[in-house]
Amino acid sequence: MATYNGERYLPEQVATILAQLGPTDELVVVDDASSDGTVAYLEGLGDPRIRVHRNIANLGHVQSFAKVIGLARGSYILMADQDDLWIEGRLAAMRDALARGTALVSTNSEFMDGEGHPIPALHADLDDADSGRHAANIARIFTGRAFYDGCAMGLRAELRSLILPIPSYVESHDLWIAMAANAAGSNMHLARRTLRRRVHGKNASVVSRPLGQKLWSRAIFLLSLLHIGQRLLTRRPHLGR
Repeated sequence: MATYNGERYLPEQVATILAQLGPTDELVVVDDASSDGTVAYLEGLGDPRIRVHRNIANLGHVQSFAKVIGLARGSYILMADQDDLWIEGRLAAMRDALARGTALVSTNSEFMDGEGHPIPALHADLDDADSGRHAANIARIFTGRAFYDGCAMGLRAELRSLILPIPSYVESHDLWIAMAANAAGSNMHLARRTLRRRVHGKNASVVSRPLGQKLWSRAIFLLSLLHIGQRLLTRRPHLGR
């Protein structure tokens, strides 16, 4: 989990996560130089499964997630935002999917407003039938029609050899990871909704952007794909299919 000034919603989210973790699991948090009580709350819980690392300076959400993925010690890594709620059974469903050998599993979400009331979905669901359509999934990322949300993802630790470090030009860690897994041919869509995603004015991932920035993002996607292709040739990560 990456946090930044998240103390308003954090207690609810952390409770839903800890309820699903086993005694040998961990909740790794990278706090991006919060100025509120986020870190004090986490440390005050006194739960030995929680490891908190605080950025001295603000790195932004992309590099904070890159850092936390690198710090995780488990074989399976589930990403989480600070303001959502995990639905019961999320961890077990994603763990079982990853145990089949795929490098990345992406699920779907329910949506709610800042007060926790259900709202219409912001985008279409991922279809499990598209899991193996890797080239088509990458094409949909380019056209903005592949809705991979980092908070709904889980990955095998082996995928880190391909995705880390995340280049500084990358705007979206979730799309970078999804593109890498599809390029490597090791991707699964789990149609199940495994979390309730909170939508409010401060969400970094739901802010609408002007056309010029959207076009610039397409150029970044192309550069990302070239970068990932180079890594696949030179690193040859061992990933499940």
